[in-house]
Amino acid sequence: MPESKGRARKKPAPPPPRVSKGDVANPTWWAPVFITLLILGLIWVVVFYVTSGAWPVAAFGYWNLVAGFGLLLTGFAMTMRWR
Repeated sequence: MPESKGRARKKPAPPPPRVSKGDVANPTWWAPVFITLLILGLIWVVVFYVTSGAWPVAAFGYWNLVAGFGLLLTGFAMTMRWR
């Protein structure tokens, strides 16, 4: 008795390559923003010390240091995620 040839089976397509979050590049604005934050924070603190607390915001008093270091820390935190 003749044997059936059967159907030709298609090979399964390979799964698409996985892309982890670590492999995705940052947007183009990422580097200019963190560099600006770092420079602005540094300028804020230096201006506060040079003007003996009269600038950038006299009403803040020593909270100007918190604002300046906050800008610096935000910029530094952004550098940790830069790809």
